[in-house]
This record gives sequence, structure tokens and C-alpha cells, in this order.
Amino acid sequence: MVKTLITCDCQGSMQIDSLALADHAGVTAAAPCSALCTGQIDRAAEALTKGDTIFCCTQEGRSFSALAEELGVDAPALLDLRDRAGWSADEAPKLPKMSALLAEALLPARPDRTLDVTSEGLCLILGPAGVALAAAAHLSPYLGVTVLLEDTPDLPDRPDFDVIAGRLRKATGALGQFSVTIDGLRMIDPTGRGPLRFTEPRDGGTSACDILLDLRGAQPLFSAHDKREGYLRADPAHPPSVAAAVMAASHLTGIFEKILHVRTEPLLCAHSRAEQTGCTRCLDLCPTGAISPAGEFVTVDPMICAGCGACSAVCPSGAISYDAPPVDLIMSRIQTLAKAYREAGGDTPRLLVHDAHGAEMIRLSARHGGGLPANVIPLELPELNAFGHAEAVAALAAGFADVTLLPSPKTERPAMEAQVLLARAMAGDTVTILDTTDPDAMSDALYDGDPAAPIDTPVRPMGTRRQIARQSARALNPGTEALALPDGAPYGAVLVDTDACTLCLSCVSLCPSGALGDNPDLPQLRFQEDACLQCGLCANICPEDAITYEPRLNLTDAALSQQVLNEEEPFACIECGSLFGVKSSVERIMDKLSGHAMFTGDKLRMIQMCDDCRVNAQFHSKDNPFQGGERPKVRTTDDYLSKRRDH
Repeated sequence: MVKTLITCDCQGSMQIDSLALADHAGVTAAAPCSALCTGQIDRAAEALTKGDTIFCCTQEGRSFSALAEELGVDAPALLDLRDRAGWSADEAPKLPKMSALLAEALLPARPDRTLDVTSEGLCLILGPAGVALAAAAHLSPYLGVTVLLEDTPDLPDRPDFDVIAGRLRKATGALGQFSVTIDGLRMIDPTGRGPLRFTEPRDGGTSACDILLDLRGAQPLFSAHDKREGYLRADPAHPPSVAAAVMAASHLTGIFEKILHVRTEPLLCAHSRAEQTGCTRCLDLCPTGAISPAGEFVTVDPMICAGCGACSAVCPSGAISYDAPPVDLIMSRIQTLAKAYREAGGDTPRLLVHDAHGAEMIRLSARHGGGLPANVIPLELPELNAFGHAEAVAALAAGFADVTLLPSPKTERPAMEAQVLLARAMAGDTVTILDTTDPDAMSDALYDGDPAAPIDTPVRPMGTRRQIARQSARALNPGTEALALPDGAPYGAVLVDTDACTLCLSCVSLCPSGALGDNPDLPQLRFQEDACLQCGLCANICPEDAITYEPRLNLTDAALSQQVLNEEEPFACIECGSLFGVKSSVERIMDKLSGHAMFTGDKLRMIQMCDDCRVNAQFHSKDNPFQGGERPKVRTTDDYLSKRRDH
């Protein structure tokens, strides 16, 4: 069913050609409005009753949703053309940019995968007695509260909540499933007369709770504590912060939907093989500690994962990929924006990647400042770290002149900077970071930018992130054979010291991607460069330390086929002549074992035999370890009868 576009020029504050916009996008357009949310609300109601509409206004989304609820119909899809395109100091035509934003909004997208999290309202409060007990008194009518104190102060005779004393040793988990371990645990003894007393302390007490309210004013219990759901922390010396934390805790009861931010493919993981550690890129970056080793691969705790996306951008094999939205949808959005902009007559498009914080900066700049230039197309993502080098290079190959990342305070800067450095090595200085929280400074920097000419013939490759990155880099660097990359890059060559290598092929058996291979007919070590993850497993397992790495991106066809890194002359069996092993290795072993007491006579010659001939020689040798004594004679009936005296 063809969608209907409902546009509004917001009291004539911007120009919008709804018919041309609809024509470029392949949708129908109603007559343009000037006050859709107020004086022309009847036209909004009429469009809602017809269904399948797109309202080009997000500011009054609540009003349109409330109207849809009154009419008993589904809420409309919303698209912001005003703040992102219409309100701008740039006098250039806005139609190409609006066409690109509309084409992106029409892309099909599945809902995010979610997990139900249940919180029964069990809250553990940590902190000094004065603040913690007051917070517990406010929360006890709504939550099941326990206060953990380090000392044992005088308590009310009948507190409305539980109080324990001790030292918190460890806390793990997230909303709905926290687990705590307490040393020196002392509980209230309700028996006897007089003030309440505490039991004798004991170590190793364990308990569980749904919410942790930390009012200690000390170091947080978790890394990236602001991203740990269910963990609330406030400065006990700042009453407004404590009040806000108490208010937030009171609402954390019930069933919540937790978005599953990433998807994992354990078989692709290059973390470990045969107890040898390889790739640790995601483990080193994860700010919340949600990723942990699990044998040969890693696992992600969905309850702890905050969805920053850094693991997806850095994973060399695709074992972890961002899934909210999926990587393939992000790539499709990038390519659609560039394609629609060019097809609508636009020239030199520029991509601005941001999150919700950046979206608010764009809105403020549009309303109170110069807005965005007409050729700067915004791409909003839930997390900026999910936009890695592959996405940046793909955007440039799709036709964008440059890519600018607008980080927010919650963006993981080291991860983003590493991805930008890698993208710049593959595509030049056209990938930059605009590090500001000032909407006017953002707008000025974008207007002052002097973009280079985009690629003449855009390409829109498909496949995995690695495949897209390689094909995009090849399109951006015509005639270039290889690009030098920074250390730690997930692309590169394996270099083998042929003088040290004995062709034991330990590296082949451990290679998780199949980049290293052997030849079943000859002693050869083969290598396919485009499959190499630079995980480090082969260098770690090599007994001769013969392997090193060269981070680079080979753009030639040679990277797609196996190349021989090392080969030697095979050894011919001295009995049957069949080829086996490596001649130099056999000769070296013969030289070391000559004169050894256990390798005298024919035993030394057996080293020069193939498997079949060696077994045959052992079987027929005089001191054959498989040879037993003389087999006993089989006794027959005649033998037994001959012994009897009555015969």
C-alpha cells in the first residue's frame, strides 16, 4: 500500500515542495499544511482515519498519538524534516536532503529484540546511617527495603524496613538480579528487652536484590556505573541528588523490556583455541564488563550490556554484531541516504552521524541558530560507537564527500577514536570528529567545512562488514595495491621467518578463520590474506616464534587466493618411496638421535619410513613390542581322553 505524506511548513517558516518530495520517494502527498497541529488538526484526523500516513513533524508527536488513540487507529509514523532540513540559514535547495531523509524513513525495519526483566522491588541501600535510614523511610511504603550499615547505631524500636550491618565485599548483576556478598554480617536480634541488638558477625553472607541504591559517596561498585541498570548512585552530601535517586528507585518495580543490543555467533569468535588466547578486542573495550571469556569464545551478559556498540565495531570476524538496529540496516540507511540525495539533484553530500544528544543539538541549532547546511545529512543512531570504520568507509564509497561524528558525553571516546584512525588510514582525512556540546559551535563548524569532491562512481557493496570495508576501500583508492594500517587493525598479512619455521603446521590447526592452510600433498604453509583477522593465535602457538604481523589492507586480487608462505622438499620413504614429512626435519632428527642407545640398528631407519612401512617393519622385527610369546597349543577331546585311566 502506498503511503501518504502529510507535510506542514510550520506557519510558513520553511519551504517544502511536497509534490516533488513525494514524486522522488514514490509516495502520494496531501495538500501541504501550515498549522497541522492546531488550526488544521481536522486534516490530521482525516489522514489518520485513512491510515498508512507519514506526518512530517516530530515536535507534536504526542498530540498526533493522542488524536489517533481518540479515533481508535494506530499512531502515525513521524518524520522530522523541519529541524533537520527545513530550518536552515543555507539558501541552497532543501529538496535533495528532504528526499534522502524520506527515503531513509521508508526503509523496512524490524522491531528490536527484547528480554523481559522482572523487578519485585527488593532494594538494598548502602550509606551512612543518617542518609540511608532517611532514604529507607521514604522508600519503604513502595519497596521492600534493606539498609546495610557499616556501624551499629541506635535504631527505632520497630523500623519499617530491615537493617543489617557489615562490609560489602562484592556486588554483581543488574536490575532484577543483583547478588551481594557481605563480610562481618550482623543482623538485628529481635529478642530480649531494651534497645535492639545485633547478632555476632560472620563473613561470606550472600543475598539478592532487585535495586541497589548507593549513598556511600565512595567509589562506584561497577565500572561505567551510569550504564548499569538498577544501580543508582548519589552524593550523600547533596540532598537533591539523593532525592532524585530515591524517586528513581521507587519506579523500578514491575516488568521491564530490556533491549538485546548485540547478536553473537560463537563459531566465528577468534578469542581462543586449544587454551591459547587470541583476539581480546571486545574484552579490552567493553566499559561495563558485560563480555567475558567462555572457553574458545566470549559471551555477552544481556543484563549488563548497555548497548554502546563498541564491540561490534571492533570485532574482526562478525562474532559480535550490533542488533539494535542491525548492521545491515545501518549500511542500508547510509547507502539509501547517499543514493536518494544524488538522484534528487543534490551535489557533494556530507554525513553527520550522531545519537539522541546530537539530535537535541540539531533541534536547538535549527530553532535558535543557523541549523544544518543543506548538504549535511544527519544519521541518528542509538549509540555512536556502533558506527565503526566499515560504516564510515562505506559512506564515502556510497558518495558522501566526508563523514563527521558528533560524540555525546556518554560516547566511549577511545573506541571511537580508534575506529576513526582506522577509517582515515583507509579513506584519507575525510572522516573527522566534531567534539562539541555547543549547538552554535556545531553549526559554525559544519558551515565552515570545505569538503573534498566525493567519489565519481559510487559503489554500494553488500556482504559482511569486512567485505564491505574492503570493497569500499578499493573503490576509494583506485590503483593502490595496499594500505598501511595502524597497529591492532583487523586486516593484515602474516609474515613467516622461513629460516625458523619447521612447517609443524601448529598455526594451521589453530587458525579460526581458515586464513592459514596446508597442502595435503606437499610440505607447504599457505595463507589467504583477506581472511586473516590478525587475532594473534598463530604467533602465540608457534614454537619457533617464526610468525609476525604486518597490519595492512591488501586491495589486489592476490589477497583473495592462497599464497605459499613457506615450503620445503618432502622426504621420500626409504622403503616404498612415498612422500611424507619435511626432508630437513627428518634429517635433523636423524642427526640428533644418531648414537642414542634406544635408536640402534633398524630403529633409526624407521624414522625414515612412512607410517605404513614403519608399522610393517616393527611387526617383522625381532624385538617387536607387539610380538607375544608362543601361542599355547589348543587342547582337544582326544587330549583329555588320553589322560583318563579308564581308556
